[in-house]
Amino acid sequence: MKNFTKLAGLITCFLLTTSIVAQTKINASDIMNDIKSGKGITYKNATIVGELDFTFMNEQLMKLPKRRKGSWWNKNSDNKIKKQISTKVSFENCTFEDNVFAYIHDEDTGYTFVANFEDVAIFNNCVFKEMAMFKYSHFSNQADFTDSKFNGDTTFKYADFKKDISFSNAIFREGSTFKYTIFNRKVNFSNAVFKESATFKYAKFKDGVSLNKTRFEEDLDFKYTKVNGDFDIAGMHVEYDIDSKYTNINGKKFRYN
Repeated sequence: MKNFTKLAGLITCFLLTTSIVAQTKINASDIMNDIKSGKGITYKNATIVGELDFTFMNEQLMKLPKRRKGSWWNKNSDNKIKKQISTKVSFENCTFEDNVFAYIHDEDTGYTFVANFEDVAIFNNCVFKEMAMFKYSHFSNQADFTDSKFNGDTTFKYADFKKDISFSNAIFREGSTFKYTIFNRKVNFSNAVFKESATFKYAKFKDGVSLNKTRFEEDLDFKYTKVNGDFDIAGMHVEYDIDSKYTNINGKKFRYN
């Protein structure tokens, strides 16, 4: 009887601990401080509260000269301010309550702030409740957005993925764009769902792409897209129109159905 009571107590303790872990709330500012100090970022079953700004825009603005938007001497210069995230970034089964920024354009100064990820960038089975901005970001190592849900505006425009990348089973509820995105390794979009129009215009798939059973519930813009390697579209569904003008699939025109 004593052993049973002890066992029951341990089970109760475990369940309470599991519940607490599942409800852990982390301030985005604490994550940013850890990145600044060079710590690897690993979170599971957490809710991230506050804007998570990988570009560190506010901090960098303090070090930059003020620039007037549209200044004549700035028209032909590169206004990107890049932040290199050198540590591992891993989030599993996490919810981001606010915006996640790896890209911000500051209208007041004309600067564009971009975060690049040098180590692995894992956002597996995560929920992005607001914006998820990764425009211009370079991912030098593995990147994984498998099973994640993007509830707000999302952009990976001009992003450059150097190694393995997956968006398998991801759900994009708002408009999403991969325009001009470069995928250097085969990318997996299998079973992903795009609730609104999806844009892959000018995207480059250098080592193949899986769109196996991917659902596009509105339009798909594949104009000027170039694919080399395996092109798996078995079971792909597009509800409305596909724009495939000048699309190149291993040197051939794109054909759907």
